[in-house]
Amino acid sequence: MIEYLKRGRTEHERKDDDRKVRDVVEATLADIEARGDAVVRELSERFDNYAPEAFRLSEADIEALVAKVAPRDLDDIRFAQDQIRRFAEVQRASMTDVEVETLPGVILGHKHIPVASVGCYVPGGKFPMVASAHMSVLTASVAGVPRIAAATPPFHGEPNPAVVAAMHLGGAHEIYVLGGIQAIGALALGTETIAPVDMLVGPGNAFVAEAKRQLFGRVGIDLFAGPTETMVVADETVDAEMCATDLLGQAEHGYNSPAVLVTNSRRLAEQTLAHIDRILAILPTAETAAASWRDYGQVIVCDTYEEMLSVANEIASEHVQIMTDRDDWFLEHMQSYGALFLGPRTNVANGDKVIGTNHTLPTQKAGRYTGGLWVGKFLKTHTYQKVVTDEAAAVIGAYCSRLCMLEGFVGHAEQANLRLRRYGGVNLPYGAAAE
Repeated sequence: MIEYLKRGRTEHERKDDDRKVRDVVEATLADIEARGDAVVRELSERFDNYAPEAFRLSEADIEALVAKVAPRDLDDIRFAQDQIRRFAEVQRASMTDVEVETLPGVILGHKHIPVASVGCYVPGGKFPMVASAHMSVLTASVAGVPRIAAATPPFHGEPNPAVVAAMHLGGAHEIYVLGGIQAIGALALGTETIAPVDMLVGPGNAFVAEAKRQLFGRVGIDLFAGPTETMVVADETVDAEMCATDLLGQAEHGYNSPAVLVTNSRRLAEQTLAHIDRILAILPTAETAAASWRDYGQVIVCDTYEEMLSVANEIASEHVQIMTDRDDWFLEHMQSYGALFLGPRTNVANGDKVIGTNHTLPTQKAGRYTGGLWVGKFLKTHTYQKVVTDEAAAVIGAYCSRLCMLEGFVGHAEQANLRLRRYGGVNLPYGAAAE
């Protein structure tokens, strides 16, 4: 039996919010496309109180901002980037070009080619998201993207030195102090001073996510991202304080960040609820975390591990923390999630900031059909074919001719027939199928 000790807002209530955001974004993007830099400047001044002479930072600007970052903070940024780079390089090395001779004289292959230009958005808001610069800019750099344009909103009216330092050290070729819909629109559509990119990546608020959704097709995107989500799957091998701490640690991201406990222990569930109340009384970010927990928090009690697995796969949370006596069993059987965090020594904050895996992950059940951002997202896999002997041209051509005529495509068939006449010595009437 599956029992909900606490439920969050319904999906219908969330969709009402989505409709309002969609209308605002649609109108704003149309305005950016029509009026370019003028709109971008108006929006930046209105929402961020920031309207510099140029939104792109010069090399001198970047050097001055990096110099403001404390040496210990710079060392920490470099350490995090070393971990992320190391894992991304291993991932890149796993993606090899291939070539195979499927028949004598018939060669097929594929090549992995980096996207030509990428716009990496690093959100600001209440918190400067230094780690997001590593995850997007650095990963694109490891993939070999020739042009990486990074954008981040001002923080308290100025560029944030730590974020700019992370972008710069990660390999950004252009850095813009620009946020929200105006940043996404300018990067994707282009303006008088910002060249358009081929792909957009990075997390953001509901307006940023919706802008990426509406622009998808015109440019590529990493994934459709919603608010941060976390799930703790736990049994009595861990304590309630750890469960409560890990749930609230992600709930502080925003006012609409779902946090879910799935357990087979009613005692653990009830004790976790009590610890959440205790921690919210002392947590500096409690205003945000409490709102998320009130509206989107859930506590689900199951009878069996199989039920816990079923619930976890159904919810398909962005972050799934497994703390049980059978963590590897969940690793083997979990199918739908963004990333797994296995065992009590592991936590989602490690993955968010420093451990090396990417923190831009699928939300809103997208883990059913896609993984998160990784070096492979910046690479396009392109195939090629080569027929190098007359004999191969004749063999493949005969099959192709007949299959084209089977479908009624005479023009297609003639592409094959012409090769049969030229390279196979076949006297084939125009528009006929090969014998």
